[in-house]
Amino acid sequence: MKYNGPKVKISRKLGLELTPKARKVTQKKNYGPGQHGPSRRRSKQSDYGRQLLEKQRLRLQYNISEKQMSNYYKKASKLVGNTGDLLIQLMESRLDAFVYRAGFATTIYAARQYVSHGHFNVNGRRVNIPSYSLKPNDLVGVREKSKKHIGIQESIRNAGAPTYIELSKADFNARYLNVPEREDIPVICEIPLVVEYYSR
Repeated sequence: MKYNGPKVKISRKLGLELTPKARKVTQKKNYGPGQHGPSRRRSKQSDYGRQLLEKQRLRLQYNISEKQMSNYYKKASKLVGNTGDLLIQLMESRLDAFVYRAGFATTIYAARQYVSHGHFNVNGRRVNIPSYSLKPNDLVGVREKSKKHIGIQESIRNAGAPTYIELSKADFNARYLNVPEREDIPVICEIPLVVEYYSR
């Protein structure tokens, strides 16, 4: 299932900044959680341990379940091209990931909640499925009633979308221009290790 535990703790454990609060804490405490975190000597990881860590890092950055992650890998492995890059591209096309990247939400968790609560339209049609897969040129917009949502207003005010997203702050919408290249996707993960994990 998707992760619902403490975000700061898992962020420090995996070396990620999953929320603004986690970003502030990890800047002050750049070591693992727990009372022995500062002095703990990390043992050498096995190959499997490194693969598992990277898989967890990728999965939590998209806040998806293990089953969903496995299904994305199976789908990517059947396509022609680099399996790792295709895996990232498939997950990046999710509606909740797009809402987060476009700047309508400050975290992937908030983005999932906003989508589930029906705050967005895709090409003029209300969609409340976080895993909905977008296609190039799809237009995602905040529904008229939801434009007054304080969380969305504050997020979009400070938004800065990547090159594959065309954001219109005035209209509260964003267009998915094209399937992004791996280097354009701001994900922290060693993708080859994730592919190795699933291809065992």
